[in-house]
Amino acid sequence: MKRVIMVSAAALLVGAALSAPVQAQRQGPEAEYVVLYKDGATGARQAIEAAGGVVVKENTAVGLATVTTSRADFAAALASDGAIEGVARNRTIGQAPPSARAVGTARRTDTVEKEGHDAGRGKAGPTAGRPRPGAEPLAELQWDMKQMNATADGSHRYNQGGRDVVVAILDTGVDGTHPDIAPNFSNALSRNFTTDIPADANGAPVDGPCADEADGSCEDAANVDENGHGTHVASSIGSPINRLGIAGVAPKVTLVNLRAGQDSGYFFLQPSVDALTYAGDHGIDVVNMSYYIDPWLFNCTDNAADSPADRAEQAVIIKATQRALDYAHRRGVTLVAAAGNQAADYTKPYVDTSSPDFASEPGEAPYERTIPPSCISMPGEGRNVISVSATGISKRKSYFSSFGNGFVDVSAPGGDVYDTAANTRDVTKATLSAYPEQLARDNGELNPDGSPNVDYVVRDCQRGTCAYYQYLQGTSMASPRAAGVAALIVSRYGHRDPRHGGKTLNPSIVESVLKASATRTSCPTPPAFTYTRHLPNGTTVTATHLCEGGRARNGFYGSGIVDALDAVR
Repeated sequence: MKRVIMVSAAALLVGAALSAPVQAQRQGPEAEYVVLYKDGATGARQAIEAAGGVVVKENTAVGLATVTTSRADFAAALASDGAIEGVARNRTIGQAPPSARAVGTARRTDTVEKEGHDAGRGKAGPTAGRPRPGAEPLAELQWDMKQMNATADGSHRYNQGGRDVVVAILDTGVDGTHPDIAPNFSNALSRNFTTDIPADANGAPVDGPCADEADGSCEDAANVDENGHGTHVASSIGSPINRLGIAGVAPKVTLVNLRAGQDSGYFFLQPSVDALTYAGDHGIDVVNMSYYIDPWLFNCTDNAADSPADRAEQAVIIKATQRALDYAHRRGVTLVAAAGNQAADYTKPYVDTSSPDFASEPGEAPYERTIPPSCISMPGEGRNVISVSATGISKRKSYFSSFGNGFVDVSAPGGDVYDTAANTRDVTKATLSAYPEQLARDNGELNPDGSPNVDYVVRDCQRGTCAYYQYLQGTSMASPRAAGVAALIVSRYGHRDPRHGGKTLNPSIVESVLKASATRTSCPTPPAFTYTRHLPNGTTVTATHLCEGGRARNGFYGSGIVDALDAVR
């Protein structure tokens, strides 16, 4: 089944692990596949070519290739080859229908993360109170940083990270020109591993028109974010202390954009694998992964609801992603990921109705599957990945945050707009971080004078420079806060990296310090906690989540809520 999306043959390949694409004449109707090589095997490329395939992209570190072919039995021809681990269909190559390109950018909106935005039209955003001495102008709006002691009178007094610690954001991109990101952003190290997809196989718009219509390119620059998600994440980790807006957890680290996500918010296998191996090859200390690899929320190898082709594809996703995670981890990269916004206990059976979430064949749509705990969400459940749940302002587990004793490693502030005394929505209980100005303008969220006209966007202007910020909630917001603390740990305890310069620290040590310094947080009493939410439409929603485990480790908080001050002091 054609679900895993790859970059085009013309994509720029970077890093020692990535080989140049092979150019070849192709005739007849083509299909696209991903092929996973057996670990350590030789002759895989020759086997692909013998079966009628043309390799258009190859990651030799992991042994993953994008292949085009007009041979209908291509997968069957490779099935018994000793050099091949697995073969799965990928998306069809071709131009999107003109009608799809005219629709404009369509975005796969996470309704959890933007909860509260629809209620804020026509309202001015909050006004920050007087900041404490040494704090940034909007610091009083950062309840999340107070919760984890990443403040001017907390961890920032002792350690703010350093330029020799490098944190990569695997996301929808990063606005490297944002005034509250640019001072810490590395254009030289940043890369974009994606290609814009105008439409899916059903003709529905995905990323919309390509950004650069002049030369037909569908590849954005490596300092661009046309979604906003990755910019929010980057800012949470490392917005500088520059008397403008906010400060991140580690305000002096180097930020790198390793873009693995589409404008629309989809994340596919090949870009994620390429970004991880690049991180391992280029001295990245910490990566943040606030996503799961599409099109499957959970990957199963033996689910009765799935076709043989679906199972084969999910097996490839599991194996290829884990190889890339292992590659990065062995080379000193600390791996941090969001636990997910499904409010699901990952240690119990779960009914998934969202997968496959991308149509790569006409008529394809999600269907219901019962997911046992043996199925894996990638990269969050990968080996050596620190999985982060989200907390609200009261320190309760956020209503949307997935959980599970043995799944969650630590927790961090991610927001909860219903964490209020009356259980009604308050957007300021989400988390505030940087927002690309162009997106705010494109979305009609600014008045003609540049002031916000919605309550979830905040502007700060200092010394003739204005910057914009937005409120978002999600485990996507919790994960970068934990990643920021991990960066502080590398800064505090790391040693010189003989391969790349800067600092490095064994990721296992980083994880140990992160967990040991976290604030132990017990399950609620009673442990079956009921969430009540009074929605703006007048309805009330309740849900009960069971917290299992003790104070030292449990399914809501893992080893505890990360604490930046204890981690460095």
